[in-house]
Amino acid sequence: MSENTRKGRLFLVPTPLDFGCTTDAPLTDVLPAHTVQAAARITHWVCENAKSCRAFLKRVDAVAPLATPLQQQAIQELPREAHKKGDHLPQTASGADASMLIAAALQGHDIGLVSEAGMPAIADPGSSVVRAAHDAGVEVVPLVGPTSLLLALAASGLNGQNFAFVGYVPSDGAQRVARLRELEQLALRQGQTQIFIETPYRNPALMSALLQTLQANTRLSISSGLTLESARTQSRLVKQWKPLNPELDNRTPMVFAIGR
Repeated sequence: MSENTRKGRLFLVPTPLDFGCTTDAPLTDVLPAHTVQAAARITHWVCENAKSCRAFLKRVDAVAPLATPLQQQAIQELPREAHKKGDHLPQTASGADASMLIAAALQGHDIGLVSEAGMPAIADPGSSVVRAAHDAGVEVVPLVGPTSLLLALAASGLNGQNFAFVGYVPSDGAQRVARLRELEQLALRQGQTQIFIETPYRNPALMSALLQTLQANTRLSISSGLTLESARTQSRLVKQWKPLNPELDNRTPMVFAIGR
């Protein structure tokens, strides 16, 4: 690389929260104009899935024309390991792989990092790419857009000054119960809101486990369809949830939170 070559930047580009939903939110309703315009100027991308990245870019193009045609955009996918194990810990992602993904920035090209929904590297893979950018002296620029965890927390009525996102709870029944009890004790003892998510098809099983496991006066909040017209957040004590016998949608992404 020539000493005169200006390094590109790594833009963290939020995407709408409607991935996997039956309806789309209008792009201009959930992303500021500055974010959309910045995305339209980028021609190099790192993503979870190339197909969903192209779908996002088509939505961007309908609002702000892309700098180069979609077919000419350079799109690279994160390694499969990052999907399965996450890449927030150095030992779970290859530094060499991440460095290769930002190579274009060292040649002067801006790169956009996207996830399938929301802010990349928050409850989604991508942190290894961000680390590689910092290590290479590439500027990291987070753009404004929706983050489901914070929207759900704000709407829950739970403690927003002391909270933790704990990812997914185990799918195994016994392990899930043990984990929920552990999280509940943290929430009740420290006043720390515990936020977690689940693969949509497991939503009903998780709800059943929550109602069977949590104490009667623990508050449980559930948010679904955030930023869509169907968006809804319900926050009740467990003893208030039980008589409702709720049946959760097994297709819509949801955010769960428990606390005092």
